Amino acid sequence: MLLRSASYAFRGGFLVRPFVIALTLGVAGAVFSSLEEEVPAIGALVPGILFPSKADPQVAQAILTDIATSIMTVVSIVFAILLMTLTLASTQFSPRILVSFVRDRVTQWTLGIFLGTFSYCIAALPAARSAPHAFVPVATVTGAMLLAPVCVGWLIYFIHHISNAISVNNIVDRIRRETELVIDALMPEPWRPESSLASPGDASEKPEFTIVSRQSGYIRFIDIQRLRSLAFAYRISLRLERRVGHFVPEGVPLLRVSHGDHASEDRTRQLLAAIDIGPTRTMQQDVEFGIVQIVDIALRALSPAVNDPSTAISCVDQLTCILIHWAGRRPPTKEFFDPPHVLRLTIPWIGFDGLLDLAFEQIRHYGVADAAVSLRLMRALGDIASTVGEPTFRHRLVDRGKRVLAGCSGHLQEDDFQRLQGRLSLLMSGVAEQE
Repeated sequence: MLLRSASYAFRGGFLVRPFVIALTLGVAGAVFSSLEEEVPAIGALVPGILFPSKADPQVAQAILTDIATSIMTVVSIVFAILLMTLTLASTQFSPRILVSFVRDRVTQWTLGIFLGTFSYCIAALPAARSAPHAFVPVATVTGAMLLAPVCVGWLIYFIHHISNAISVNNIVDRIRRETELVIDALMPEPWRPESSLASPGDASEKPEFTIVSRQSGYIRFIDIQRLRSLAFAYRISLRLERRVGHFVPEGVPLLRVSHGDHASEDRTRQLLAAIDIGPTRTMQQDVEFGIVQIVDIALRALSPAVNDPSTAISCVDQLTCILIHWAGRRPPTKEFFDPPHVLRLTIPWIGFDGLLDLAFEQIRHYGVADAAVSLRLMRALGDIASTVGEPTFRHRLVDRGKRVLAGCSGHLQEDDFQRLQGRLSLLMSGVAEQE
């Protein structure tokens, strides 16, 4: 679990990918210059027009030094642009969306390519020397000269990418795509009518012994297979008290176990080690976190200080896509049996009602005086109702539509309120036709 957590954190930050790229190019510069010294014929392959001064080591040293110096100057500019972007996104939209910016691969590749070009030049610089015998790594220096325009072109692309990345539409779209990937990993099977059938077995023994959390933080990942195998090996039944994304203070019950006499101190540590708890939420298994980020952007847009209903409408559109994607999948398994009819593990997951409230309830509450946002909420409910296959889901969407209409009563003008009533009628008629 520690390895997985570290891998997820480093893979999504500015450490691993830039470091690997820089190390690779640095090693390439050192190896290529050494190989060129052992095989002089490599340098002879470089056309004279690319490197006229093949016999002057000082020219090669000047080229490598100037490229390395210029690249480090550009790196400082890149960092300045990046920090400005992160600050702008944090203050204008939500501090929780910084996770998406940090995991942006274009930014990681930008830092890696620039630092790698610097490493390449520094690694190749010792090969260009005048004593004890003069040597000019012509092919290696030519490689540095080719990397320089690549860096210039990549910088232009990076500026273009950042200018698009700070657009609110691109931000919420990226969060939506990341959330759908989590749904795909958590709920790989499509929805079927038999998906709502009861579990194949019942708990023969109720978990009674409590295992408390030994650290404070958010539940970020649950190793389901590990917990299931441990429960089978120890002949116990486990029930997780809180779901992924919830905060667990130290000393609060986290697991309930049947046969507490089977849960020794060593076994307790193994059970707790299968649950990753950290100071921040991540997108490993947390579908709610993606929705929370989009809702935060919508609420800030609806605040009187910003008053940007268009952004809130864009957020509603993306939330609609997430809910349709979720409703089209078989709900995640809550109960795990091993062998069949012997319950080993129970994990709570958020249901459709919870996701629906999380996505729309706060926006509905703060957008009651905005006709455009309320109308789009009603349309979103209709779009979701037209795609879900579960009849109970459609009735819950109608209830949410009635709640939107009731909340807007007295806050909207009469013509806007009538339009809202018309959309509710369309929602109800669409649900009736599907039945």
